[in-house]
Amino acid sequence: MDADTSRALAALIRKERLTHLGTLRGGAPLVSMTLYLPAPDVSAFYLHVSRLAWHTQDMLQDARVALSIAETDDGRADPFTFMRVSIRGEASLLQQENPSLKAQWLARFPEQAINFELADFSFWKIAPRDARFVAGFGRIHNLSAADLIHSGESK
Repeated sequence: MDADTSRALAALIRKERLTHLGTLRGGAPLVSMTLYLPAPDVSAFYLHVSRLAWHTQDMLQDARVALSIAETDDGRADPFTFMRVSIRGEASLLQQENPSLKAQWLARFPEQAINFELADFSFWKIAPRDARFVAGFGRIHNLSAADLIHSGESK
């Protein structure tokens, strides 16, 4: 992947705020929309989710997950030209309070402050295993976790 494409991937990950989270529920896929915060070097993705949510219950049972991040639909004629990335990874519950992570989350999602007052919300870390980046129609890149992190270094 060339430097411009790598920068485009990093920009997509940093700009968008919604992801579709794929989990396994009773052996079958479940996909739900949630918010995410990428680590500065895109070596991890953070979710702040309720344990009442099915996807959280699923992650407690099976840490294998996938994230799907895509450009926001702008009404263009051919939606297949949108950039998008699918990231497979492992989810882990963060057991300790992390004031820095909370501050970053609230800077990105100020309206979510109420969730920090609720006992059922916690942070999860998604550590990428690999990714598939579609930079536009026919421009497809299979990436290792190291490739993904390398794209995060492209600013």
